[in-house]
Amino acid sequence: MTGSLEFSEAERTAMDAALAAALEGPRGANPLVGAVILSPAGEQLAVGYHRGAGTAHAEADAIHEARKQGVDLAGTTMVVTLEPCNHVGRTGPCAQAIIAAGIARVIYAVDDPHDPAAGGARTLRSAGVEVDSGLAGAEALQLNREWFDAVAAKRPFVTLHIAQTLDSRIAAVDGTSQWISSPESLADNHGLRGLIDAILVGTGTVLIDNPRLTARDPDGGLSGRQPLRVVMGQRDVPDDAAVRGADGRFLHLPTRDPAEALSLLFEQGVRHVMVEGGSSILSTFLAAGLVDELIVYLAPTLLGSGTPALHDLGISTLADAQHWAWDEAGRGSVRTLGNDLRLHLRPTRPEANTTPNFRPGSEAAEYVSGGH
Repeated sequence: MTGSLEFSEAERTAMDAALAAALEGPRGANPLVGAVILSPAGEQLAVGYHRGAGTAHAEADAIHEARKQGVDLAGTTMVVTLEPCNHVGRTGPCAQAIIAAGIARVIYAVDDPHDPAAGGARTLRSAGVEVDSGLAGAEALQLNREWFDAVAAKRPFVTLHIAQTLDSRIAAVDGTSQWISSPESLADNHGLRGLIDAILVGTGTVLIDNPRLTARDPDGGLSGRQPLRVVMGQRDVPDDAAVRGADGRFLHLPTRDPAEALSLLFEQGVRHVMVEGGSSILSTFLAAGLVDELIVYLAPTLLGSGTPALHDLGISTLADAQHWAWDEAGRGSVRTLGNDLRLHLRPTRPEANTTPNFRPGSEAAEYVSGGH
């Protein structure tokens, strides 16, 4: 059970600040999370957020920021957008960090549905920390709606990446496509590759472009963290294909079904996959409603003909069109990279499906949502 659901104005303001801080982080295998530490008098002492896989969680980040300022955390309150985690992954459990810091009260927006991480609230209460939940629960669920969907479906979070011309071409008539994007866009994409678990293309892309699908640093060398290189499709991948590499981080999924592909990847421990193409694969994932994040590098170039970015999505009337919203997470929805525009979007839903069923105060928030 939670404590009192009567939240002060300072606590509500702190949750607004935590939600805003969460948007500074990138979407992916981990949810966007922000945290604010309040003094007993309601003064905001420190703000933290999660900067991506492998980095400190928002709670630990806020504690670190407070300690840098010499703040005594005994008796303080932490306001956080998601239940503090209770497991050891790449970082330690946030519940234990909160207890060790001497924080007396925790207010969080929504329970963590991820089984390995859940239970932080129970751990905190067992240690004598006062815990309340439900403040801005609907807003916190909306913030990470796609991540909650992926967790519920036991599939990876899916980022779809397109590099295209103004007239939506990804290659010229003769098949040339290197490089439609600017060097700055390419560098940004390689930065993303260093954060994800897997990168996926179709067999057609492998046979035509022979890509390496590696993450590279600005000097062209291999980055320290490399994604699993995945090829999806029923055609064979040549033994000498560059994508196979020599490190064993290659996987061929002999299927054309995106849901099956994601299920197989989840079984391999993949929690964030970036789909890069070609057109058939991009269209297949979009038509199936299995894209959680869309990143488009738009080059100020016209071809007039060539390979379109997308094929038929099964949409015959405007009423059935897919709609996308600008996503301010990370570094904003629209950025200039060299001569290109980088567009960042997330899927929208009919109004009736945008608010999940949520019971604040439950040990496992009831979360039911329709497809994209």
